[in-house]
Amino acid sequence: MKEESSALQGVILAAGKGTRIQPLSEHLPKPLLPILDKPLLVWQIEEMRGLGIRDIVIVIGHLGHHVVKALGKGNELGVNITYVEQVEMLGIAHAVAQLTPYIDRPFLLFLGDIFFETDDLSTMVKLFEPENVGGVLAVKRESDVAAIRKNFTVTLDERGFVERVIEKPLNPTTDLKGCGLYLFDNSIFDAIRRTPRTAFRDEYELTESVQIFVDGGAGVVPAPVVQSDLNLSTGRDLLDINLHVMKRAGHDNWIAESARVDAGAELNSVVVMSGAQVAAGAKLEECLVMPGETAPSGRHHRKIFMHGHEITCV
Repeated sequence: MKEESSALQGVILAAGKGTRIQPLSEHLPKPLLPILDKPLLVWQIEEMRGLGIRDIVIVIGHLGHHVVKALGKGNELGVNITYVEQVEMLGIAHAVAQLTPYIDRPFLLFLGDIFFETDDLSTMVKLFEPENVGGVLAVKRESDVAAIRKNFTVTLDERGFVERVIEKPLNPTTDLKGCGLYLFDNSIFDAIRRTPRTAFRDEYELTESVQIFVDGGAGVVPAPVVQSDLNLSTGRDLLDINLHVMKRAGHDNWIAESARVDAGAELNSVVVMSGAQVAAGAKLEECLVMPGETAPSGRHHRKIFMHGHEITCV
């Protein structure tokens, strides 16, 4: 038997610039943007902690000092956090390659700009236990072809092992989609060292590393544990994820304890975060008021209020 989940390390990749989500990413790195007042990174750390993982490495880059300031050493979250900086943005495999000196056991890897809703993540750990398994890919059956084209597909052999992974396929031949959540043993680093830059994006793609891993004889299996994987790429995504999580929790609106909603304001599917204010006479529908911000009087539909901006999300 391999190590129990408490012996796994956690890894979160949080180095991206978040160009498409500007101006929201001008002041905060994308993985620190809040979902119901809690940074996306904290949601992911809590998932890892639930598996017994205590040692977590976070790869930082754009505005990385904000991540360090927000999370510190992880004491308040019940984990130990180490930070590694990715200076050049050369792809996911390049980010993972920076971890080589810091990983001494199998590791669970999250992409830090995705909000995951999963079944039992311990299923990935159980699938990893056999000696002939060196990696586990979280997957889901995806009916939306456009969503598949934005991610990667997974093809299985007759044994149920991964045979082929294809990054952003133009013409997907399967509905089995990879979801940006992985479990690897340390031999994945050998595959990463042999990974060339892709012609398409001139980056080091992790899917290419996984294919090299598989072709080299490593056993990689799928884990259908993902219910939904909500990418945080644009301001609209941030709004939609917050509203989705709010409704999943059974709320018509979500208002932080320290927020203030003035008399006469009307809210319909609205998230109001810590220290925020909704002014009297405001009529908000499907809106997000970020921490410390004010939503003024008047009608507002599908807007994010942040750093003095009223960002319309259509």
